Amino acid sequence: MTLLHLPFFAELEAARTILIAGAGGGFDVFSGLPLYFGLRAAGKQVHLANLSFSHLEGASGRRPAPAVLEVTADARVPASYFPEYHLCRWFRDQGEEVSVYCFDRTGFGPLLEAYRAVVAHLGADAVVLVDGGTDSLMRGDEAGLGTPEEDIASIAAGDELDVARKYLVCLGFGVDAFHGVCHAHGLEAVAELTRQGAFLGALALVREMPEVRRYMAASEAVCAAMPDFPSIVCASIQSALEGQYGDHHRTARTRGSTLWINPLMAVYWCFRLGPVARRILYLDDVKRTRTFWDVIETVDAFRRRCPATRDREVIPDASFDRRVSR
Repeated sequence: MTLLHLPFFAELEAARTILIAGAGGGFDVFSGLPLYFGLRAAGKQVHLANLSFSHLEGASGRRPAPAVLEVTADARVPASYFPEYHLCRWFRDQGEEVSVYCFDRTGFGPLLEAYRAVVAHLGADAVVLVDGGTDSLMRGDEAGLGTPEEDIASIAAGDELDVARKYLVCLGFGVDAFHGVCHAHGLEAVAELTRQGAFLGALALVREMPEVRRYMAASEAVCAAMPDFPSIVCASIQSALEGQYGDHHRTARTRGSTLWINPLMAVYWCFRLGPVARRILYLDDVKRTRTFWDVIETVDAFRRRCPATRDREVIPDASFDRRVSR
């Protein structure tokens, strides 16, 4: 019996081969792991990719295109920071051989070429970009954008792919407070995308789900393998899954800042990718970039010429002036 089936999963039912790709780099691909495990259990062919912060030039592996490296558990890696490699090693420890396609942190042109090569190689008919956080929903004139240079090239490249099914999924609502995002603006973005028919539902993850347990185990194992570089996003989401709230610090990396650990961090927010991309006010400029520095300069240039940025908003609570009718 199927109850309250999310439109997101209904659309994926027709897909055969799905590429789940971390949009913003670092540990973003980990936010896609519950989806990865769930879709594989449903009989789909599922593959992993990630915009990488690792030093790919010194790593071994096959390159389907100049800006992408297929990393496996047998790869030779030059540095201790390489979450994709350690994830492959974790899979091997579980008795599985899983590769991760690592995209260079570059501009739109090379990244689009790399995505096209991977999609063609895999025969993927669906692409799911995953953001650890929700700053990928910022269009450009908000009070704070988070780290848009880490998501925007992936969104722009995904928007240009000739693939029937393209989506953005966010996990970690509230984590971008660490980077200055106003989450009222995030909710406003969800509302706008809802009006456009692009919001495909939300799904709460709970630690009793086997897919979530495997995600937590993988995250903990990889962070333990890189003790100098624990993931703030993974730590925050795991804290939320464990029922923590407020200014709770799981890693010393966040000491001295104020966190907002909350139950919404453990919710998947699912969108069609095209409308998300077209909300971005400087999308056309991003599609002219070739390097990562081009992307940074594009974001900075837009912010300088933006006629006005919207003021921060507070999500209403009892401190607001209320008029109660009885």
